[in-house]
Amino acid sequence: MDRFLSSAVNKVDAKGRVSVPAHFRAVVQKRGYSELYGLRCLDRPAMDVGGLDLLDRYEQRIAQEDPFLQTADDMSFFCHGDGAFLKLDQDGRITMTDFIREHTGIAAEVAFVGRGNFFQIWEPGRLTAYGAEARARLLQLRQGTKPGERPE
Repeated sequence: MDRFLSSAVNKVDAKGRVSVPAHFRAVVQKRGYSELYGLRCLDRPAMDVGGLDLLDRYEQRIAQEDPFLQTADDMSFFCHGDGAFLKLDQDGRITMTDFIREHTGIAAEVAFVGRGNFFQIWEPGRLTAYGAEARARLLQLRQGTKPGERPE
């Protein structure tokens, strides 16, 4: 298994650390990540977390932009200024820094959710609400309706 799949909720300890789920740590190890990169989601109160390949993906996209235009500057600010390296300690924990807490609202528990090539960390209540919204949008697509319409 080399994909981040499933979800889990773990408690933040007294020192502000949380254990990354074992199945996520196995993917980290299999992929050979020596450190994790966390980036604030642009449109959600969550962090995208992965290896340097996550950062590489954003930098490849920035390289496609004209460096003299605002878009390239904004994208660089986003991926370099709104990101941070997260150290995984010998016990498989990461620290919930103020940088992370301010964006996510995380306090006592952390929800981890797999996203294939990366995973996200959320405040559990916010993840539950987002999950309900995502399922509702997908149900509307399945039923062939637009947001706010009722199926016939």
